[in-house]
Formats: sequence, structure tokens, C-alpha cells
Amino acid sequence: MKTISENLAAIQKEILNSCLKAGRSPEDVRLIAVSKTKPASLIREAYDAGQIDIGESYVQEFLEKTASPELEGLPVRWHFIGHLQSNKIKYIVDKVCMVHSIDKLSTARELSKRAAAKNLTVDYLIEVNTSGEPSKFGLSPEELLKTAGSFFDLPSVTLRGLMTIASPDPSLAHEEFKLLANLLEQLRAKAPHPENITELSMGMSGDFEKAIDARATMVRIGTALFGRR
Repeated sequence: MKTISENLAAIQKEILNSCLKAGRSPEDVRLIAVSKTKPASLIREAYDAGQIDIGESYVQEFLEKTASPELEGLPVRWHFIGHLQSNKIKYIVDKVCMVHSIDKLSTARELSKRAAAKNLTVDYLIEVNTSGEPSKFGLSPEELLKTAGSFFDLPSVTLRGLMTIASPDPSLAHEEFKLLANLLEQLRAKAPHPENITELSMGMSGDFEKAIDARATMVRIGTALFGRR
């Protein structure tokens, strides 16, 4: 059984190779280690191996891990990547460097309100349902473009880009990743500050190579690093 450090090195090599194949710089792709359901001890192993960006999906589990003895006080960059209800935002707003999963305008407004109350500016991404699956969260591409202006106006938060969870079928996933990249450019064209909107959070353990080919700037990898849940 490979160690977390060995898995991390293998993933980093795959990211490098995928970037070279796509004609991109590896420095333009950030690995988010997805640690949901995994203990703080494994996150500490990843951190000790050099992994700073950690993604969590469940608020209660996230709070427990940030307060755990193994991780308390470490300069981990926490990303919240799971579905986020508005009433839970107050618990995480001062603990994350980015929220990837804002799936409606009302949630973005609550994030803005809670960030302002703590005198913070919080980065976030809008989740887009690129596959059209009814079981998935996120704005439709049409909703995104129609409501974009309302997201730009919110204080104490900065829209940094888009996120998606693609179809399990790799052939469909690649097209969905390309769709998200296209939507990012359309969003930038509407934005008063397009220079802020640069991030594409897409691709997981089974499809991150295709996401990198489609210009992902962040890939969210859990299983390949920490093992199956």
C-alpha cells in the first residue's frame, strides 16, 4: 500500500504530464486535495508532504478537522467544495480561502453578508450544472449568463470563476469542461473587473487530465490521494 506522500508525488507527476501535453505550464494548475470522510491524521500526512490546499465538503466535518490537534494552527488553505446551505455559511466564512460551490444568488448574498459582518473579503466560485443532470446542484449555463450582473455587485466577496462536477462518462466530461471554459470567457466579457475572474475548478481523480486539457486551473482530487471512501 502506497503512502500519502507517494500518492501525492504520482498525482503531481500526472498533472505535470497533462499540462505538458496540453501545452500549459504546471504552475497554472493547482491541486486541491479532497479529504471528505478522511481523518485529520491523513490530511496532516498530505500537509507534511507539501500539500497546502485542502478541500472539504461537509460543514460539521470541516469544523471538526480545523479544530483537531493534528491540524490546529497550520497554514492550510481550506477550500469548501460541497453543497453549502445559506444557514451554514456563518460557521465557515472566516475559515476558508475560497468557496467553490455557490449555486444560487441567494447563497452568494448570504456569503457577502456574513463576510461583511466579519470585515472580510471572501473568494468564491459559481457552481454550474454543465451536464444538465437534475440530481446535481448548480446554475444552468443560461441562468449563469442571465444573472451574472447580480453576482458582480456583491460587496465583501470576490467572484473568481466557475466550478463544475462533470458527468461520469469521460467522453461527456470533456465536452462539459470545455463548456465551462467557454462560459468563463462569456462571464469575463460581462464583468466590470474581468481580471479577477480566472479560475476553473473542474476535474477529479477519474477525469482531471481532460479537465487540464480544457484549461482547468484547479483540480479536486481525493480518491487517488487518500484512497477510496
